[in-house]
Amino acid sequence: MSAPQSLAEVRTRIDAIDGELIKLLADRQELVRAAAGFKNDEQAVRAPDRVERVVSLARERAAEAGLEPAVAEAVWRAMIGAFINLELTEHAAKH
Repeated sequence: MSAPQSLAEVRTRIDAIDGELIKLLADRQELVRAAAGFKNDEQAVRAPDRVERVVSLARERAAEAGLEPAVAEAVWRAMIGAFINLELTEHAAKH
């Protein structure tokens, strides 16, 4: 990636990345909703062991990619928490 030449360029690039992230999060949400269909109760939705494995993998991948692992962990925990809340809401509405 070439160095940006201005703050405006930095912001434009960040906005473009954010757009890509939104698309990826929408794909992830679709899969989360599909997974919810296989889960029978709140404990299965929360899946704390799975959360820890996913966070650990995110930290490893972050380190390999040059992203601060603590940043990756914070983002993944927030993202997973939001998706768990979505699943719990949808699960409650169905039962």
